[in-house]
Amino acid sequence: MQSYLLYDFGFSWKVASTDAGTTSVLLAAACYLISNNLKYYQPEKGRSVFILVLCLVLTFLWIVACRWLLPQLIPEPAYKSFLIQSLTIRFSIAFLIITCMAMLSALRYMQKDQKANEARKLAAETLARDAELYKLRQQLQPHFLFNSLNSISALIGFKPDEARKMIHQLSDFLRGTLKEEQQWVTLQHELQHLQLYLDIEKVRFGHRLTTILRHNDTADAMLIPPMLLQPLVENAIKFGLYDTIGDVTISLDAVVISNQLQITISNPYDPETAYPKHGTGFGLSGVKRRLYLLFARHDLIEIQTRNSIFSITLKIPQTVNPQNTDLKPNA
Repeated sequence: MQSYLLYDFGFSWKVASTDAGTTSVLLAAACYLISNNLKYYQPEKGRSVFILVLCLVLTFLWIVACRWLLPQLIPEPAYKSFLIQSLTIRFSIAFLIITCMAMLSALRYMQKDQKANEARKLAAETLARDAELYKLRQQLQPHFLFNSLNSISALIGFKPDEARKMIHQLSDFLRGTLKEEQQWVTLQHELQHLQLYLDIEKVRFGHRLTTILRHNDTADAMLIPPMLLQPLVENAIKFGLYDTIGDVTISLDAVVISNQLQITISNPYDPETAYPKHGTGFGLSGVKRRLYLLFARHDLIEIQTRNSIFSITLKIPQTVNPQNTDLKPNA
């Protein structure tokens, strides 16, 4: 376009193309300089005047280079006179182009910095969430371990065989706990691990404790956070057995409804001596916290009491991808 305009002013195509080519190359160099400068230095907010000053300086250097170089390349007297007369308009156009390049570069690098900051923030939040999840999981082990060791100590004196059996079961349970590195496991895997815990509890309570686990192949294939059920079953045993003297049945039912895994844990309780809604302790609060950290939802746990039966229902979405998982539930 510049070559055509100069040609329209009466200059030859050679003069027009030389002028256009030289000024364009110098202008491209100025745009590169300001873009490269903003890549490594971003002025603080409210200091955009620095960019304007830099654009003015580069435009001035550009016009000086054009004023000195073009007469060397095109020594025609008529062109030199035209060049001097057009310096003002050339300066204005160059300043506009360089300023536009500066603004676009600043906006581009600002967006890149913003994305990098968001990525760092997300990474920090992810690390914090993982650390809290790990802490919650680790809190389960000492809580259960102390109870088991107390039971083993009580059994050593009059039932040494039972104590030895319980030690082996406790060893298998803790070994499986230490191997849990994935953030998601199948329900089948979780129930196998839960069965080790139930075997230990059955040694403690003998014939008084009966457990029923109802599940099918569809539910077994669903994914669940590891060690999510053990604290709830522990609470069920606590409130089902501690305040009664008879036999107690703890039931666990797992079904898949609308591609959502629903697990209900039920236990009987004495309404006159037990207050399960207010006494579930770390187990229920820890499970609630874990589910919130994974799904950012508070509606995944339901509590019901009916006919002296206390029930907790967990809902584990399988189609909504939880945040920060090694394995993600799939359809």
